[in-house]
Amino acid sequence: MSIKRKGGCAMRKNACCFTGHREIPPEDREPLRAALLSEIQRLYAEKGVTEFYTGGARGFDTMAAEAVLKIREALPVRLHLILPCKGQSDRWHFAEKRRYREILNQADTAEFLFERYTPDCMLRRDDAMVARSGYCVCYLRDPAAKRGGTAYTVRRAKKEGLEIIHLIPVEVEQLTLL
Repeated sequence: MSIKRKGGCAMRKNACCFTGHREIPPEDREPLRAALLSEIQRLYAEKGVTEFYTGGARGFDTMAAEAVLKIREALPVRLHLILPCKGQSDRWHFAEKRRYREILNQADTAEFLFERYTPDCMLRRDDAMVARSGYCVCYLRDPAAKRGGTAYTVRRAKKEGLEIIHLIPVEVEQLTLL
């Protein structure tokens, strides 16, 4: 695993990772896609972010990867996959496997951290994405959550000083304010 360094300091200001739930309610999907596209463009235009990391999981990771690939058609951004292990998609449905392979084939880089599944490979993947990023775009339905991979990654990103950008569709946000 290598991180480009400049002047002894990891180059993270131009990089962003994504973390979010695998299951996304149908009513949240389109607003979330739109929010992802908008946020990626904003990060590029306002912060100079060109490197985007995703972990290749179903749900939000897939949605984020597809958004980066769409933006890449017009802007010089790159998609990096940091994958927990080979065979991550072995037990997925056919359509999910096909999307995974398409994203893998279109990514600028792909790195498998482990040959096989290990009990902590998902968390090590999350750590690797955070270590390379200056920003973390997340879809976390319960910001007070103590358990789960998304909550873990957001806590880790905060601890490491990343700027956290919480995406949540407006409709859901309004419900939590009531």
